[in-house]
Amino acid sequence: MGSLDNRRVLFISYNGMLEPLGQTQVIPYLRELAKRGVKFSLLSFEKDKAFTQEGQQACLELKAQLRDQGIEWHWLRYHQRPSLPATIFDVLAGVRFAGPLVRQNKIELVHARGYIAATIAMALKRKFGVKMIFDIRGLMAEEYVDSDHWPKGGLRYRVTKAVERRILAATDAVVTLTERIWPIIKEWKGLKGRKVPHAVIPCCVDLSFFKFNEQQRSRLREELDLDDRFTLVYSGSLDGWYLTEETADFFAAIVRKRPDAHLMWLTMGSPERVRQLMSTRGISEDHYSIRAVAPKEMPSYLAAGDVGISFIKRCFSKLASSPTKNAEYLACGLPIVINSGIGDSDGLIQEPFAGILLDDFNAGDFDDAWNAIERLVREPKLKTKTRIVAEKMFDLESVGAERYERLYQAVLSS
Repeated sequence: MGSLDNRRVLFISYNGMLEPLGQTQVIPYLRELAKRGVKFSLLSFEKDKAFTQEGQQACLELKAQLRDQGIEWHWLRYHQRPSLPATIFDVLAGVRFAGPLVRQNKIELVHARGYIAATIAMALKRKFGVKMIFDIRGLMAEEYVDSDHWPKGGLRYRVTKAVERRILAATDAVVTLTERIWPIIKEWKGLKGRKVPHAVIPCCVDLSFFKFNEQQRSRLREELDLDDRFTLVYSGSLDGWYLTEETADFFAAIVRKRPDAHLMWLTMGSPERVRQLMSTRGISEDHYSIRAVAPKEMPSYLAAGDVGISFIKRCFSKLASSPTKNAEYLACGLPIVINSGIGDSDGLIQEPFAGILLDDFNAGDFDDAWNAIERLVREPKLKTKTRIVAEKMFDLESVGAERYERLYQAVLSS
């Protein structure tokens, strides 16, 4: 396959670049692929804060940084309500804005991150004949049904599935986050019977950023008054897909075994919700802390912990999920405690020293998990060993960018 030097790609993301996800799951990939010769135009949809005076300044600074790295960034406003008309408006705005970009920048390939971006890409392919990649970050219709936001068979569900069929029929390649979902998706209408290039690319992390630092660990543990306390970490949103009730139950079980245990909640969610979770289980405030941590500070806080927790609702749509927090925990030296049935994560735990897998959330499973954790944390050089798992499974360069590069080459050479 040929080189990617000066190949021109439009990357469309319905997530904003000022958001944590854009900072950790879009920009790092584009920077790495730009080093490999790709000339990127990036179109994102930014939330209201990007259009405040402070936000506009942040956008201009980021635009300059990206320009220096070979990425030309453009952004439009994201509209949320009413949901269906707002999304249609954004799609039409995206097509209208991206058309001139395709012509001016001589775009050869549109890389669409998610369903809304793929709807825009599909229109651009039809009009300009460009190639497209559908990067499936999650099964949109199934996720809304599994989260009880949409009834299965309702209007929004049916519209989304109809658009999905057209996207799958149009796309020149597909990216999934997991191996587990591909045998299912490739039999869906639009893909069934078609041979298109496919890559499994889990949510990877920049290992030069997410890493263990002993000095930062010592500083933060002193700042948080942790001393030698056994410290678990939960990073991310509260409720919804994330089983925060079960997380609190698990920690309460650990406190009974290890009275000095501490749980760091690293979340932008409601501190009152965390306090309610803890107090109803009789857990006093000296056993936990709550921090709203900026993305740039996250590695330091993770390094201050001993074990990371990631409990997620089991359902069909989550077969397609690759939790970013798992990769971040491992990269910062934390073995993980996860529940079964989420994407390819069951297989991840088969890696030596990666962590512990729970089948259920009952007292017996919690006891077994705690016994396994006690054995695991006594392992010499554990942080180095969990880091090795992250390097093997989730390295942005050798896993993520490498697989994207091969996929780009396959599509552009066909």
